[in-house]
Amino acid sequence: MTVAPDGDVAGLFATPRTIAEQRADGSIVLRSPDPLRDGARCVGDWLEQWARQTPDAIFLAERGTVEAPWTTVTYAQALRKVRAAASWILGQGLCAERPLAILFDNSIDHALLALAAQHVGVPSAAISPAYSLMSRDFDKLKSMIALLEPGAIYVSATKPFAAALTAIEPLHQAQIISGNADDDGALAFRTVAATPETPDVARAFAALTPDTVAKLLFTSGSTGTPKAVINTQRMLTSSQQAKAQTWTFLEESRGNLVILDWLPWSHTFGANHNFNLVLRNGGSLYIDGGKPAPGLFTTSLANLRSVTPTVYFNVPRGFDMLIAALRSDEELRRRFFGEVKFAFYAGAALPQNLWDALEQLSIETVGRALPMVSAWGSTETSPLATDCHFLAERSGNIGVPIPGTELKLVTSGDKLEVRVRGPNVTPGYWKAPELTRQAFDEEGFYLIGDAVKLADAERPERGLFFDGRVAEDFKLNSGTWVSVGTLRVAGIAALAPLAQDIVVTGHGGDEVRFLVFPNIAACRGHAGLPETADVADVLAHDKVRSAVAQGLARLKQQSGNSSGHATRALLLAEPPSVDGGEITDKGYINQRAVLTRRADAVARLNDDASRKWIGL
Repeated sequence: MTVAPDGDVAGLFATPRTIAEQRADGSIVLRSPDPLRDGARCVGDWLEQWARQTPDAIFLAERGTVEAPWTTVTYAQALRKVRAAASWILGQGLCAERPLAILFDNSIDHALLALAAQHVGVPSAAISPAYSLMSRDFDKLKSMIALLEPGAIYVSATKPFAAALTAIEPLHQAQIISGNADDDGALAFRTVAATPETPDVARAFAALTPDTVAKLLFTSGSTGTPKAVINTQRMLTSSQQAKAQTWTFLEESRGNLVILDWLPWSHTFGANHNFNLVLRNGGSLYIDGGKPAPGLFTTSLANLRSVTPTVYFNVPRGFDMLIAALRSDEELRRRFFGEVKFAFYAGAALPQNLWDALEQLSIETVGRALPMVSAWGSTETSPLATDCHFLAERSGNIGVPIPGTELKLVTSGDKLEVRVRGPNVTPGYWKAPELTRQAFDEEGFYLIGDAVKLADAERPERGLFFDGRVAEDFKLNSGTWVSVGTLRVAGIAALAPLAQDIVVTGHGGDEVRFLVFPNIAACRGHAGLPETADVADVLAHDKVRSAVAQGLARLKQQSGNSSGHATRALLLAEPPSVDGGEITDKGYINQRAVLTRRADAVARLNDDASRKWIGL
């Protein structure tokens, strides 16, 4: 059936429309009735276009400190440096079998070097700097470098990466490129970007096709060696073409898109969604040197006071910290709600208490609710598969299939497993044919592993709700299924603001229980303790434990069955581990990795004699 339109949001978005095909085997296929229009051949076409049409417009901006002025690069300047660096890349013999690896976080140099490689058909592979700067054993970094066999490796400076570079030295023959011109033993990026352009660059650029591999992005690797997801030019350009067809304001206000963003380019959200959104639409990207973490979010706030974005992107943890700042800063609040068109959350489900708080602050400040939208996908879908380009009634709606992309909903227990097919979907994993084969069903739908539910079975244009990871859900002894994704979000809301994140457990038992990563700053404040108070003392404080118990009681009140609330919670003093695959750069907690690594904490939670846990 084709569903009637529902209207748009202040001219920002297209009307959500969905066709639902009921199959004889019980599955449902959802697709947009709007065909995907032709897009660019490659991402380099966008850079070439804007360098011609708006050569002096700011493309990228960054600053080292919040007191410093912004360093900017125009589209014309970017193209010159990209072509120059591409000449060096070709001269060094880099190719698909000898790609470019980037170990540093977001920066102008990072962007230009990655675009240079992609411009001439050499894949770039951005690797989370956490694997180099926070890891102790470098095991994941070593596995990535061994898989890539890179021809060049970029770091911002050799000194902070010294231990990581030493660990991977036996695994490659790559040229080390440094953003610091004074580093011995490395080639300065400014030298690379000053290479005289050769005719080979234009020939290589003209030879690119939609099937050319643009980049390799790594999965988290929480259960083993990280997989390198092949991202073709077609995936990247079709994803942005679909975005332009759903976010119609992009076509109507070319060049007026301004984004201030911290989300890492080693992940698909920050790279393929946000960075490419700016590049495709001739916008300006101000690189935020902060992030939603203790001691770093003050940088994000200072940058937000300097540059007000057209669209604000963040993950739930970032919105949590932003709301606290907005409450205490009237000027920031007025600028933010007065100038931002809408806010976009992804990376994890947004707890309803944060949605409500942001909406209320907006109404109190400018007399209207700030539109909140979202989307859904994965590294393998580059990342857009669904888009919520309408005003949802509550948090969690991931929207409808984008043009050109099909979703197949298949019954899995008491849930609907979702599978994805379209030009935005990866052809597979780098040098891993067996893993590639296992990732797709017989019709070529990618097995993403998520579950969804229809907001309204009779009106699929009302969108889908994320319903957790199929593999994360489990049964209690009573036979009742526990929806981990749904309960996690409800638990964070019930324990707000003391719970930073929650891991749900209770597998093989009679009751659900929580492992809680606490918000230490919020717990200190609640207990009335100074900032210097020891973490163990904070978590053991009566006021903190009492508040957690009250939160568990509230959650039980809201739920009608044993699978909808937890009877015990254990506060974890150790933050999530990067080496253990427990957390990504975006702050997303991997449930399975935490449960595996912290088996002793689960045992304490299940020990009736223990007094470490907090109960109802």
